[in-house]
Amino acid sequence: MAGCVSRVELTVSCRSLLDRDLGSRSDPLCVLLQEVGGGRWAELDRTESIKNSQNPEFCKKLVVDYYFEKVQKLKFAMYDIDNKFFDLNDDDYLGGIECTLGQIVSSSVFTQPLELKQGKPAGKGTITISAEEIKDTRVVYLEIEAQNLDKKDFLGKSDPFLEFYKQYDAGMWQLVYRSEVIKNNLNPCWRKFSVPLQMFCGGDFNKPIKVQCADHDSDGSHDLIGSFETNLTQLQKVEFECIHPEKKQKKKSYKNSGIIRIKSCKLETEYSFLDYVMGGCQINFTVGVDFTGSNGDPKSPDSLHYISPDGINEYLIAIWSVGSVVQDYDTYLFPAFGFGAQVPPSWQVSHEFALNFNPSNPYCQGIQGIVDAYRQILPQIRLYGPTNFSPIINHVARFAAHSAQQGTASQYFILLIITGGEITDLDQTRQAIVNASKLPMSIIIVGVGEADFKAMEFLDRDDGVLKSPTGESAARDIFQFVPFRQFKNAPREVLLHMVLAEVPKQLVSYYKWQGWPPVKPPEIKTM
Repeated sequence: MAGCVSRVELTVSCRSLLDRDLGSRSDPLCVLLQEVGGGRWAELDRTESIKNSQNPEFCKKLVVDYYFEKVQKLKFAMYDIDNKFFDLNDDDYLGGIECTLGQIVSSSVFTQPLELKQGKPAGKGTITISAEEIKDTRVVYLEIEAQNLDKKDFLGKSDPFLEFYKQYDAGMWQLVYRSEVIKNNLNPCWRKFSVPLQMFCGGDFNKPIKVQCADHDSDGSHDLIGSFETNLTQLQKVEFECIHPEKKQKKKSYKNSGIIRIKSCKLETEYSFLDYVMGGCQINFTVGVDFTGSNGDPKSPDSLHYISPDGINEYLIAIWSVGSVVQDYDTYLFPAFGFGAQVPPSWQVSHEFALNFNPSNPYCQGIQGIVDAYRQILPQIRLYGPTNFSPIINHVARFAAHSAQQGTASQYFILLIITGGEITDLDQTRQAIVNASKLPMSIIIVGVGEADFKAMEFLDRDDGVLKSPTGESAARDIFQFVPFRQFKNAPREVLLHMVLAEVPKQLVSYYKWQGWPPVKPPEIKTM
């Protein structure tokens, strides 16, 4: 279902572990477990055992797949190893912690006191965990042109294109890139392209690479113009002769079928979502809640705002689901707003009021704080209308614009709007989204209830670029709409995937567009 953003290596060290051995110190080992549902845990990995140490620094890394859209609950358990058996039942437990992977990757260094059980410290023992992404972030950028290619078409010149192959086991060739076709041109210049270094040559600068130039035919019977073999190191050369092997064999006077010129070959770092988060980028989470009359009287069981005997409704489920993921990347202080209600004491309709009724400090303490503010405000307001989104979008955009002026990848903003009605300020919202697309910001709208959400689907333009009423195109895709009714009976992870899976690439696309590296970029390797 969900694609992992990356694989992560966790480095573990401990201080002041309990001493369980008589006449010597403990021989600690760390086990990493992940919650698999229903309070059950499964072992993912374990470190080596270190002899006689109360302050171990483990060499073996613990590896785990990382998903932004999941709450990945982890348990780190320390044991004093007394034998060579894999089973830990006979080994002494030295303490452990439970946390989420999100908490670890969003902290430069994550340190916690060890506990023997909840609320009972394991002496003065502490555990420190740091995370590092497993990936080569380098990308090969190439600009290539050709001169004096052979003419292959009877009634024209040639329609050349390039193909790059890397060599793998048993001398086989694997296609890694195909260029666009340039029509009727013997001196083409192809547009600049990029290929991840891992894909291009497996990270090996000396791995053989074959470049083929062919004349495109619409029926697929492309004619080879010529080829050459090289490697990434040699691609720094300016020119290569394009050789057709059969022509070379038949004609003694044959020189080449054209020249391939490497205008530019650069190795650059392609930063990932984790690079930015682990580099210090803070994700700021804001919630907007629809209190328009279309939701129904909160006192009625038919209302979308009716809190059932088990203490929940669709609004609360959406807040908990999304917030439980994002809170690991924030400061646990979330601004939360309502819109579309008549608010005391003036009873004027407001489209941007603080959920805690404190306009100078609209921050709630964690997701529980948002939930508490929501429950407290329901009896104090009158649901009204209309359903206008642009005021709250513009509100968050002002903060994102201020952050963007700093010129660093230090803060990114996510606005979650939960609504039960059809939008009434469509043109203003289109303009607000287009404006926000130029800022470090993503917008997620969860539609609850059975309303007609056609306007939302229009805004979530997966098939094209959203435009403002004046015709201005969005700089990038930042909008995601999810109808809650489609996920009512699905596992929570499915809803989270649909809501949050686009955020990592939206964040990366903004900072790449701006040319901003992480605040603390990883070490860059060059050729």
